[in-house]
Amino acid sequence: MSCNSSNFRYCPCCGSPLLTQRRGDRDRLVCRECHRVLYVNPAVGVAVVVRRGEAILWGLRGSGPYAGAWCIPCGYVEWGEEVRAAAAREFLEETGLVVELGPVVAVHSNFHDPERLTVGIWFAGLVTGGLLQAGDDLADAKFFPLAAPPSPLAFPTDALVAAELNQGKARLIPDSVNLSGKPWPPGS
Repeated sequence: MSCNSSNFRYCPCCGSPLLTQRRGDRDRLVCRECHRVLYVNPAVGVAVVVRRGEAILWGLRGSGPYAGAWCIPCGYVEWGEEVRAAAAREFLEETGLVVELGPVVAVHSNFHDPERLTVGIWFAGLVTGGLLQAGDDLADAKFFPLAAPPSPLAFPTDALVAAELNQGKARLIPDSVNLSGKPWPPGS
C-alpha cells in the first residue's frame, strides 16, 4: 500500500475516520470526531559538503532504492533533534568523519520520490577528525573533482547542488586539510 496522504484513512490521534474538507486553499484530511487537521509535511534531510582541494566527498549508496548511485552524504533529522546536530551525526555515521559545520550551501525541495517528499539542507563542512570509512547507508565514500561528479547520482537535487558549487558556492566550503598542511586524510 502506498504511504501517500491520499491513502490515510484514520486519525492518528483518536483513530476515527478521516474526511476530506476544503480548508483555505487546499483539500485537507480532517478527523470526523476530534476535528484535527492531519497536516502531511515533508521530512527534513541534511547533507554535508566537504571539499579537499578541487574535489568533493561523495558517498555510494549501499542499500535501498538508490543502491549503486552516488550522493553527497546525507540523512534525516530525527524528531526533537537540532538540524546542525543531525547533519554532523549523519555525516559521522556515513563517513566516519567528524565535521565542523559552516554556512548553509543550499536548500531544495525534493520531489523525485512522491512517496517520501523531503526538504534538503546542505551545509558546508570542515573535517576536524575521524577516519574516512563508509558506514551506515554507504558502501563507499570517495572524493571526486567538483567539475566531474560521479555517476549515476541518487538524487536530482545533488546535481543542482553540484551545479551551484561549480558556479561559485564552493568558496563557502573550507578546504579540509590536516594540521600539518598535507592533504587530508594523512597519507592520501
